[in-house]
Amino acid sequence: MSFNRLETDDFVVSADSITAGLFTDSRTATLSTFFTSSTQTAASSGDYYLNVFSDAANNQLEFAIAYGDKEGSGSEAFDSAVVGKSPSSTNYGQYRNLVLGDENADFSFGGITSSDFYAISIDRNRYKESLFPGSLTLELSGSDGKPVLHLTDNSQVATTVQFNDAGRVFQLVSGSAGSVFTGVNSNGYSANQGSYGFFLPDIATLLLNPLAISESAGIEASAGTSDNFTNYRTLFNAISGSGAANFVLNSSETITSDFIFVRPRSSQFNYSENPSFISGSTGEVIYSSFVNNPQTYITTVGLYNDNSELLAVAKLSKPLKKDFTKEALIRVKLDF
Repeated sequence: MSFNRLETDDFVVSADSITAGLFTDSRTATLSTFFTSSTQTAASSGDYYLNVFSDAANNQLEFAIAYGDKEGSGSEAFDSAVVGKSPSSTNYGQYRNLVLGDENADFSFGGITSSDFYAISIDRNRYKESLFPGSLTLELSGSDGKPVLHLTDNSQVATTVQFNDAGRVFQLVSGSAGSVFTGVNSNGYSANQGSYGFFLPDIATLLLNPLAISESAGIEASAGTSDNFTNYRTLFNAISGSGAANFVLNSSETITSDFIFVRPRSSQFNYSENPSFISGSTGEVIYSSFVNNPQTYITTVGLYNDNSELLAVAKLSKPLKKDFTKEALIRVKLDF
């Protein structure tokens, strides 16, 4: 067996971004129907979050809604003798560690500090790598006579990309599909309460600022402690309510391809080591044409390491004729 060592310039790396619809097994980018499960809300997990499905049979889990409050408001305490410890405070601490990486930090939405938030976490089966910035449209039906609030991210207008422990961070602003609505404020923020939250594409999470969405759409978080369902139900009703029936979002995946160029020169790979060409008794070449005018047909390219261990195999679509008068260039593509 003969080998040909690959050189540095035989390798080229390419990366392509592929987008797809996020919801319902990546077949669509728009979600218009929303269902919940009474079984899930009645279980212990119902104290912390609400699963949202796209079908009445609850087979297609799309995302979950949670509510977090630094002081534990908005949910019933674990122990009435311990103030401030409840599912909402647990949610707040978990997202704070995940997003900010500091148990003493506070969430600041567009320069406005907030002690609570709504969280929308996309189900992991809905995407492969991350969410696609600029594709978001989240419609929230208003209350108290206020209009539907359309939210998107500011990735298309942000001059720099911010990062934290959760990866890229974009602000949620008034707008649609990456286009920022600047009819009230030049940055698309709420008039007095900062941005509408965070869009965190690398962990597939949206954090909504209750102060801002309350001011613009009348959607208010409750500070009551009688039950654990009121706040995430409030957001669910706003998403699924009359006049707001679209949640639009795409996923994004980066496909890295390693192109390897294999170059059989005119003097290389013209002979075969197939035993059928050699006389078993004399060791001579049986066919004289294979001595004077050898021809081979390349069907497979094997990639080996320095220990002669086979790492990958590439199959040609059809045999490639090779002799002393021909050279070849074979491009092998490895996706990972």
